Amino acid sequence: MINKLFFTTNHTNDTNKNFFTTNHTNKGRGVWFAVHLFVLFLFLSVSVFAQQSVQPWWLSLEQGKQKFRAGDFGAALMLFEDARRDRRVMYEQLERDLITFLSMGEVRRLGDSLDRVERYSYDRLFTAASAALEELFYRIPKASFNNSVTAALGAFDKLKNYSEAEYWIGEVYRVEGELPLALSQYRRAFSMLENDPVRDAGFGTALQYKIASVLRARQEYNEMERVLLAIISDLDTLWSNSTRAEVSYASSSASFARTGMTRMLGADGIERFLEMYRYNNIAVEQAHRLLGFYYVVSGRPSAQPHLMFAFLIQNTIIIEEVRRRQFDFTFTTLAALAQEINKNALLLSFVQEVEYYKTVYYLAASLYRNDSESVSRYLWTFLASQPQAGEWHSRAVSQLRNPRHEPVIERP
Repeated sequence: MINKLFFTTNHTNDTNKNFFTTNHTNKGRGVWFAVHLFVLFLFLSVSVFAQQSVQPWWLSLEQGKQKFRAGDFGAALMLFEDARRDRRVMYEQLERDLITFLSMGEVRRLGDSLDRVERYSYDRLFTAASAALEELFYRIPKASFNNSVTAALGAFDKLKNYSEAEYWIGEVYRVEGELPLALSQYRRAFSMLENDPVRDAGFGTALQYKIASVLRARQEYNEMERVLLAIISDLDTLWSNSTRAEVSYASSSASFARTGMTRMLGADGIERFLEMYRYNNIAVEQAHRLLGFYYVVSGRPSAQPHLMFAFLIQNTIIIEEVRRRQFDFTFTTLAALAQEINKNALLLSFVQEVEYYKTVYYLAASLYRNDSESVSRYLWTFLASQPQAGEWHSRAVSQLRNPRHEPVIERP
């Protein structure tokens, strides 16, 4: 009996021991699981934060564009500013990495030879310096540095600037009505682009037009005129005598060509003029058009050649598009060309974009002021037959009834 009780007690103790052991084990496993779950959560949180904090500057810019087009201008502005800051931070770090490498005694002994410095960084596994040089050569051709370390290092100052981000910040200010801030941003972007070793000429011209549009809205006409004339001077070889070697032959006859075109337009009329001349330099069309509008309403005779160039460029592009679809098309009259325009949605959009009928009307007005009444009446008659010209149709009908000079506005 005693033995039985003894063994029963021992068995109970063993059972309790097993019970506590099991509970302790389960509790330990629970703590282990909780700790690992917390660590995993912390890791994921840090990963997400790291991805957000090291987001490439170009990605911030593209996301900003999406927000801008969706009308979320506040979020767009923040992303554009992030892109500007992150690009500067990145290139400043690369510059520091390269300076640290170049400051080493054994590297200084290599002199100013970019080839030797680059090879040394790769051979000795200086990864930070190698990465800096790789990024630099990706943005700027290595050959442009003339094998000079000094020139390569100096290029980082230009890469820190982000003219496209500055432009988009200006766009946000413009749509929000902050024209002085927008103008400042556009000018800042253009000044950066002038010093950009891989300058995009098309983007530079677009910036100049943006600057001109803000100046026009602010009625700063003298500055607007200066910007538009600069575009023509740089890009229109039929107008200005450029000093660039690659266009010297074409530009040498610019004045002669312009005089001949003006004479033919006044003496032989529109149809002969468009049969003889073609000019598709779309980059300068807007500059000629805006200057022509400004000059004609302020009573300046110089309106005619600018409007003539804008008119010629517009019609050249229209005729080329019609011929692309209809290879045997031959220009005969403006009325016949207008029929082709009305069949083509792309051309309808184009004539609206370039203010085609307004250009025709003011070209007629400038010709009338310069004593070419027959040509101006031809153009007004054309507009009077085009109801889709809207205001310019109505004004042309009025001019045919009672021809008169456009009223002069000192500050249009």
